[in-house]
Amino acid sequence: MQPNKNLEITLRHHVIFWFIYFLLNTLRWGNYFDNYEYSFKTTLLGFPIHMILCYLNIFVLMPKFVFKRKYFLYVFFLILSLISMVFIKFNLTYFLISTDIWPEGPAVIHDVTFSYSIDMMIGELYVITFVTAIKVTMDSLKEQKRVTVLEKTQLETELLFLRSQISPHFFFNTLNNIYSLSIEKSDKTPKLILRLSELMRYLLYETKSKRQSLEKEIICIQNYLDLEQIRYGDLLNINTQIRGNITDKKIAPMLLLSFIENAFKHGANKTNGDVKIDIDFKIVENFLYFTISNPLAETTNKIFDTKNSSGIGLKNVKKRLELGYQPNDYSLVIDSTNKLFVVKLKIKVS
Repeated sequence: MQPNKNLEITLRHHVIFWFIYFLLNTLRWGNYFDNYEYSFKTTLLGFPIHMILCYLNIFVLMPKFVFKRKYFLYVFFLILSLISMVFIKFNLTYFLISTDIWPEGPAVIHDVTFSYSIDMMIGELYVITFVTAIKVTMDSLKEQKRVTVLEKTQLETELLFLRSQISPHFFFNTLNNIYSLSIEKSDKTPKLILRLSELMRYLLYETKSKRQSLEKEIICIQNYLDLEQIRYGDLLNINTQIRGNITDKKIAPMLLLSFIENAFKHGANKTNGDVKIDIDFKIVENFLYFTISNPLAETTNKIFDTKNSSGIGLKNVKKRLELGYQPNDYSLVIDSTNKLFVVKLKIKVS
């Protein structure tokens, strides 16, 4: 993925690492022996061995054995490679540089000894461990970044999917209203179509961002209410209050509309006689306190309970809140009392 590009270990990084390691090693042993020429030769000789062992470990032994949990085989082949390294390094040093193959040791030796072998193996293990730690750390960071990007992409995709569920559901109900009025040859039909057109324009072109202007959302809701008012006429009594400053406030698009739509689908549509719906928008500092109440027909009292509200709309909006907001940024209470279905939402709009 593109975000992981900065975490890639390129050839340039390998060259820089080994150059710095070679330089420090030469200076270290040159100062120790007080002979920088000898230090340069021994470091140059041992350098290919370091590299071969390191790359053998991180690209062959670990993927083949450690990642497959074959730990015994990993230890066996690692020790075997270290023992092979001891004999190769001894012979190269003896024939190319000096017969005193271990000048930093406790005594002059001209053959492979146990102490020499252990010392060389520990030194190589140090280099292997250091390089492996870098590789494992970078791989871990890459994987963490990949998972983060994947989760973010999945979150955005799921939010987009949930948002797309709202529009068809809403249009389906509204088109049914238009169909009913057209059969009656009602004069309200053209006005209904005009309001629907305005809503479609808003939903298609202004709801793609994660956050939308609260003012525009309220205008969208008002258009929806106008559509329903045309349909119900004098039977519908909508009481809307807006308190506080709603300018420069942001909210997830079409979030509140789900509650409005639900009030009609499961309340007004199933209630005989006059219908009263109370809607309240109250801004306090950076939070919107949104409340809507609608009559609840007795046949649907069992459908809506505070713990498991049914219906696509409410399940959808709950999921959108979980995905789009932090837990401390909102609270949702759904209750049905005295034949009223009440939704209370506190949500951050800053």
